[in-house]
Amino acid sequence: MDQVRVDKWLWAARFFKSRSLATAACDGGKVDVNDQGAKPAKLVRPGDLLRVTLPGGKKLIKVLALTDRRGPALRAQLLYEDLTPPPPAEPVPIPPPVYRPRGAGRPTKRERRLLERLGGW
Repeated sequence: MDQVRVDKWLWAARFFKSRSLATAACDGGKVDVNDQGAKPAKLVRPGDLLRVTLPGGKKLIKVLALTDRRGPALRAQLLYEDLTPPPPAEPVPIPPPVYRPRGAGRPTKRERRLLERLGGW
């Protein structure tokens, strides 16, 4: 076996629970093979790069082996290499919104400039 349909391979590699979901993802433009949109019948070979958009995020996958049968998860992990870059370490903290108590009166010019600098008004 030197090539397999992309929808069968995605299902066998356990990216989708059913083959119909894999087919729908291909039809919906969620799967690219070598940076080109892929229809369900597109053939993949070892060494191809797949970009798959999943509910958990986008994945960049290199095909290492082919199969059209779904097997255990441990064997499915041997079919591909995940090249997805790791997520950023920590998000940039957002400063808390500026709080000005009600009834504090009109801000002075200096207070207004400080509030604008902080993004509060």
